[in-house]
Amino acid sequence: MYEEFYGLKQRPFTKTPDPKFLFLSKNHEEALARLQYAVEEKELILLTGEVGSGKTTLTRALMDSLGEKYRVILIINPRLTPVQFLRTVAKRFNMDVPYNFKDNLLDTIYEKVYKDYETGISPVIIIDEAQLIPNKDTFEEIRLLTNFQLDYTNLLSLILVGQTDLRRRLNHKTYLPLRQRIGLFYHLRPLTESDIRGYVEHRLRVSGMEETLFTDGALKRLYQYSCGIPRVINSLATSALLDGFGKELRIIDESLIKDAAKELGLNGYREN
Repeated sequence: MYEEFYGLKQRPFTKTPDPKFLFLSKNHEEALARLQYAVEEKELILLTGEVGSGKTTLTRALMDSLGEKYRVILIINPRLTPVQFLRTVAKRFNMDVPYNFKDNLLDTIYEKVYKDYETGISPVIIIDEAQLIPNKDTFEEIRLLTNFQLDYTNLLSLILVGQTDLRRRLNHKTYLPLRQRIGLFYHLRPLTESDIRGYVEHRLRVSGMEETLFTDGALKRLYQYSCGIPRVINSLATSALLDGFGKELRIIDESLIKDAAKELGLNGYREN
């Protein structure tokens, strides 16, 4: 559609978590470094952030960076009972588990994890949208997975990824046993105003454009209406590009961003 008009090879502001579009702001770079450290040290890490801040894209980038010695188990819909959770983990290990008893499931998963350890493979369990986990009992099964260890090393790493409410939830005293197992915490903050230009230019460059497409005023408005949330920036930029294409405008100025914000129902601030 607008790609040919602007000389782009692909759409630069899609909402899919494509790792090649990941812009490593200072915060995103630190978050990725902590995720990598957690994997190397086989720790349990909690990564939180607002909706659309780039958490899922970071985990995809992490997965792409891991070599053959890692077995990645990704759970993207954790609305699961304790037994459903354990069966899901077992299936991701390519295990055929015919029974539904938690003790049997845990024992079988442990045997698989230990076999991986003997062959030099480190399992990495990533639970995305972890704020959707329905009850304390499922979190308890996650905690029990951290018991998979030898005297001198853990046998797997666990990454909990969720929205800001997840940290507040885990602060409750009923979750203290799990919280004490979390070795690393990181909250992913929005992009700063000074990050906006780098973010936009990075995504355009990946899409095949080296020239400046957005004016300084447009970049300022992008920050004003998005408050630095990458997903909102992408929505605004895409709407502005479509509008600019329709009007045959080669440069995206602030008026196009203002119109995009109006179309998306934004008014210069973002409600938490």
